Amino acid sequence: MTLQFSVASTAPETAETACIVVGVYEQGVLTSAAARVDSAASGLIKRQVEAGDISGKTGSSSVLFAPPGVKAQRVLVIGLGAQKSFDAARFQKICIEAGRALGRLPVADAMSWLSEVDVPGRDSAWRVRTAALAADHAAYRYTATFKPRDKPAPTELGAIALAGAAEAQASLDQATAIAEGVRFARELANLPPNICNPIYIAEQAVTFAEGQDKVSCSVLDHVEMEKLGFGSLLAVARGSTNKPRLVVLNYRGGKDGDKPYALVGKGVTFDSGGISLKPGAGMEEMKFDMGGAAGVLGAFVAAVKMDLPLNLVCVVPTVENMPDGDSYRPSDVLTSLSGLTIEVLNTDAEGRLILCDALTWTARTFEPHTIIDAATLTGACVVALGKHATGLMSKHDDLAAELLDAGEQTLDRAWRLPLWDEYQTQLDSGFADVANIGGKMAGAITAGCFLSRFTEGQRWAHLDIAGTAWDEGRKGLATGRPVALLAQWLIDRSEK
Repeated sequence: MTLQFSVASTAPETAETACIVVGVYEQGVLTSAAARVDSAASGLIKRQVEAGDISGKTGSSSVLFAPPGVKAQRVLVIGLGAQKSFDAARFQKICIEAGRALGRLPVADAMSWLSEVDVPGRDSAWRVRTAALAADHAAYRYTATFKPRDKPAPTELGAIALAGAAEAQASLDQATAIAEGVRFARELANLPPNICNPIYIAEQAVTFAEGQDKVSCSVLDHVEMEKLGFGSLLAVARGSTNKPRLVVLNYRGGKDGDKPYALVGKGVTFDSGGISLKPGAGMEEMKFDMGGAAGVLGAFVAAVKMDLPLNLVCVVPTVENMPDGDSYRPSDVLTSLSGLTIEVLNTDAEGRLILCDALTWTARTFEPHTIIDAATLTGACVVALGKHATGLMSKHDDLAAELLDAGEQTLDRAWRLPLWDEYQTQLDSGFADVANIGGKMAGAITAGCFLSRFTEGQRWAHLDIAGTAWDEGRKGLATGRPVALLAQWLIDRSEK
């Protein structure tokens, strides 16, 4: 269900709703909203704290049903942890936990005062937007491939009012648009590869464009790409019966003649590794190898929904990497769209092979102001940064700083890795202009170095989201990253 958000200025004790949400720190310290509810309820919250039923531990939750003196049917008390160390990351976490707790209750609407909790260095607008995005993230449910329910669905949370001043509405509007982009990305990435193949991604882009006045969509098939010379991308796709597509979305929200910003996303809808076959354990997670495509498409959706005053293109090369009698092989030499030849040392390093042609085509076709690519590119990035930070690579210090700042604003964080020329020698080949892998050392960086050879003269950055695009485990879901980071970066660009 899509959550509806609004700004509320009602006092918590007089709010007429199914549930209100307030916070309590460890050591029994009540927030101002919790204190008001406690006073109206004749000290009920404090008694629960003293009895040990409310601990204040980070993310803990307690429900008070029909407390006296309070008009809401329920009070959800969320633990905020230690007050002295409270920060932005903790705020986001407790808002997600509050959303999950609300989702377990039989309530259709709620009002939250967590957006009034003081967060060092963050203003009210940030708190409202972050609280809304966290709640929407917690409310997401994947249902596309489950059997339809035989019984009517129980009451589900559909609306949340967040405490804040009237001027917070603009931030809430941004949150609503970004949340739509995140849901778009998560749903696309969560779908199984027998549904979400290259043609399906193209169809979703066309459908979205048809409903928007300022958006157009075009799709190149394998015949058109072969005529143009997409030798690297088409080689990856050869082993699959699902033919590749190049999906292009164009948003004209800026002035005529303004150079567009460009987002390019890796769209490998399933990655078996090709002839360099992956181990069977965990291979089911390779449906998420189109997380970069999902992320840039989600960011594009968010930008359109915010009606940002800029021009934006979104380019998605999408293929399936499978072993077959016609698959490309280790030791093959490919001729890319740029003219550079590539020695294939491993067919499981396919993402960079589809991106290099897409990056070349994007630069030639649109002459963009800036190109950002996003890709679940390397396991090496997961080893280096884990599941918390996206790997960021760019030779442009100002662009890297912009993206890092956008990540800090949204808590969709990135960490910069070097692209020094010293790493480029690892890609030397005796049979082609460049090899597609650089050996065991610095694998995330050498992948970025490979892409840099196809973005000469461009203001470009690379986001390796292999660690951040989905949660681990068989039941792990797509996260929707880096939609929030990219959306914030585009917001910042539109305000310049």
